[in-house]
Amino acid sequence: MIYSISDLHLGSCVDKPMDVFGKKWEGHFDKIRLDWMKKVREEDVVLLAGDLSWAMTLEEVKQDLAALAALPGKKVLLKGNHDYWWQSISKVKGILPENVYALQNDVLRLGKYLICGSRGWTSEKQTEEDKKIYDRELIRLELSLSAMSKERKEGDVVIGMTHYPPFDVSLENTPVTDLFTKYEVEKVVYGHLHGNAYAKRKVFIHKTAYYLTSCDLLDFALAEIAD
Repeated sequence: MIYSISDLHLGSCVDKPMDVFGKKWEGHFDKIRLDWMKKVREEDVVLLAGDLSWAMTLEEVKQDLAALAALPGKKVLLKGNHDYWWQSISKVKGILPENVYALQNDVLRLGKYLICGSRGWTSEKQTEEDKKIYDRELIRLELSLSAMSKERKEGDVVIGMTHYPPFDVSLENTPVTDLFTKYEVEKVVYGHLHGNAYAKRKVFIHKTAYYLTSCDLLDFALAEIAD
């Protein structure tokens, strides 16, 4: 089984409680942990699409990673815009506990599941610098998807991850969704949005299902993505 939840914004080693963003955030990780323990078995996979921790360094994030590692299942992390602790991928992988994986512009096979993706960037009201970053992320996403296509076998389930939404408020095609369509990705998880009026938990573009998994929009419960 594949589950997903994103934007946990943990802060074990920094003084940044999430309840400043509203009462619903009080004890939010306790709520997530309770739901996680009810649902996830050791053989299951949980995708965490960015903004895991407020930590600024690899040393600071270790406590948050340990809290994740203590939960059942395999965990796959993707970098978010607030994950300042995420340095080079080799350094990140060097501190990951057992059964915690980091995805960065490549592909990860876990049984029949092929997981691929890139952080992405905003597609709305782009400055010149935003456009440069967005175009760079498109290159990284295609690198990941290309690696996936070489690994793909009959019976595999392909799941894409991005942190930023793959589309804007119009929910129409973008260069990001075009890539997921081109490589025939069945499902994509993403986060980043909080309390957004146009946020929808699940939408289809062509044959690809897109799941919004920001934890507050899921009432701090894991979303089921694939069996």
